[in-house]
Amino acid sequence: MGDVAAKIKIMPESVDTDLVELKEKIKGVIPAGADLHGDIVEEPIAFGLKALIVTLIVDDEEGGTEPAEEAFAKVSGVENVQVVDVYRI
Repeated sequence: MGDVAAKIKIMPESVDTDLVELKEKIKGVIPAGADLHGDIVEEPIAFGLKALIVTLIVDDEEGGTEPAEEAFAKVSGVENVQVVDVYRI
């Protein structure tokens, strides 16, 4: 097949969540078969809350982002995980 880049938005539990620590935890749970592309970016949402945007390179197959989504959702401090964009590279 090929590879795709998947942009994943990770919402922290609160404004008080330490984003530096959360980024390190997220980097530590990236599953085999997925590679971090670039840095984890902070995106302002509202009232001081920031989402983390993670871009991963994964195989172009059905369910390619599911292992990463599940791993990110289990990280302490994560409220929500959502794939916002997927494109072929």
